[in-house]
This record gives sequence, C-alpha cells and structure tokens, in this order.
Amino acid sequence: MARQRKSSEYAEFWPGYVDMLSTLLMVFMFLLSIFMVSQFYVSRESSGKDDALRRLTRQISELTNLLSLEKGKASTAAEDLAALQATLASLKSENSKLQGFALDNDEKTRAAQASIGGISAQLDEQKKVSNEALAKVDLLNQQLLALRRQIAALNEALEASERKDQAAQDRIKNLGGRLNAALARQVQELQRYRSDFFGRLRELLKDRRDIRVVGDRFVFQSEVLFPSGQATMTVEGLQAIDQLASAIVELERSIPGEVDWALQVDGHTDVRPISSSSFASNWELSTARSISVVRYLISRGVSARRLVAAGYGEFQPLEQGAGEEVLRRNRRIELKLTNR
Repeated sequence: MARQRKSSEYAEFWPGYVDMLSTLLMVFMFLLSIFMVSQFYVSRESSGKDDALRRLTRQISELTNLLSLEKGKASTAAEDLAALQATLASLKSENSKLQGFALDNDEKTRAAQASIGGISAQLDEQKKVSNEALAKVDLLNQQLLALRRQIAALNEALEASERKDQAAQDRIKNLGGRLNAALARQVQELQRYRSDFFGRLRELLKDRRDIRVVGDRFVFQSEVLFPSGQATMTVEGLQAIDQLASAIVELERSIPGEVDWALQVDGHTDVRPISSSSFASNWELSTARSISVVRYLISRGVSARRLVAAGYGEFQPLEQGAGEEVLRRNRRIELKLTNR
C-alpha cells in the first residue's frame, strides 16, 4: 500500500513541472521581445536639439518602466528557481527512501532518477534564463546611464550656444555703436568740408548770375552748359566746369581719406517731351548731360571714384507751372556734395 501511494504522488507531480517549464519559456520569450523593442527605441537618433531632448526624455521614461518590469520578472524567476530547488531536494529525499526498497522496485527507482535528472536539467536551464534576465537588466541600466549622459551633453551644448549668441549680440551692439559714432563723425567732417567747398565755389562763381545755390546744391542752368536738346557742352559751359574742377581737386586734397564722400551730378529737364533721334525721352537727355559733366571733370583731374552721375528727367522740378521762366529754371544741372 505504501508503494502504491508513492506511485500515485509521482503521477500527479510530473504534469505540474511541465506547466512550470512552459510558463518559464513564455517568460523568456516575453523578456526577449521587450529587449528587442527597447533596442529599437534606443537606436533612434534625434535630428535636432529640442527634438532630441524630448525624445531622450521619453525614452528614459520607457526604459525606466521596462527596467521595473525586468526587475519584477527577475524576481519571479528567482522565486521559481527557489521552488525548483525545493522540489529537487524533496525528490532527492524520496530517492533515498526508494533505495531501501526491494529489488522489484528498481525500475521505479530508475524512473525517479531519470525524473530527477530531467528536473536538474530544467533547473540549470532556469538558472541560465535567470542569468540572461539579469544581464538584460544590467544592459538596460547602462543604456539608461548613456542616455542621461547624452542629455547632459546636449544641455551643456545648448548653454554654450546661448552664451556664444549673447556674446555675439554684445559684440554686434558694440560695433553698431562704434559704427554710428564713426558715421556721425564723418557726417560732421563732411558738413564742414561742404561748407568750405561751397564757400570756395561762391567765391569763384560770384559774378555768374546764371549759377545759384539752392539749399545744399549748386545749380547750373542747362543753357549755360548745353545747347537746347543736346548733351555736348558749349565753350562757355566748359569754362564754368573748369572753375568747378579746380575747386573739387583742391577739396579732394584736403578731405582725409577715411571720409567717404562723393560729388553727385544730377541732370534735370522741363516737362516738355523731347523728340530727337539722339534721345528717346527726357530720361536719356538728363542722364547724358550729367554723364557729360562727369566725364569732363574726370578729364580735368577729378577722381572718378568721387563722382556720381544721375538723370531725373522732368520728374523733380524746382517749380510747378508751364510758364517759360518756370521751364527755364527747371532745366538745370545740380551739384551736391554727399557721403556714400
């Protein structure tokens, strides 16, 4: 009766071990899936600083959850391992008892020993699975530490970039203030030289009633310099420009090189349209006249880099009206000393 009772307990004990091994295998597959998913998320790289920070923060949260899950699974595996060890100890105790039975129980003893060997193999496999789970937990900890280091490096890079931007803005502000101060000094110097230049021209041209000062400009009536409808200067016009060229050459010697000045020559016409084979409109006539004056000034020694030629046609009259005197005053060549 004792032998029958022992045989019945072994028959009920074996299916329980099969279920336990199946459960361990499913746990192993689940851990492997979690590891592959974590590797996929860890391998993704950020494309920008702000996006990288948000993505790394999210990965830290996910890895923390996975780490907690892995620790729970490792704890469960350790409990299963302890249960298997207790079962093995029980089987060994029963095996010792079976060895005292008669020889007719040898077959049952060998079966029990075989069962013990199988359970021992399962126990070794479970130990292997547990070691692998612990290794995965260590790997996840290392990855989490690496991510935190990356976040720290990104934060340092952002702070360094912000410091550089602030320093650059301070330098730009300083340079802007210095540039404004330099420009103000140049404007003041140019105003002084403009006054000297205009005073010199007034002295040279004081007997010419057809040359007058309008604001900060010297105005030559077109009839003084050019025949009607043409851009070639007359002899009288050349003499007037000779006096102007002498004053400009003297001015160029006296103004320091750091003052960036220019003499602008502007051509203007009246509102009456021109019909000529040489000039299609008043634009062309006014521009051609200003260019003619500039070229003559260059031939008399004025630096070309200090001269500007412009044509305004009839679109900037001195006076409004259609009277002959008004039209005559609007036909003019203006000279203006300015900075670039």
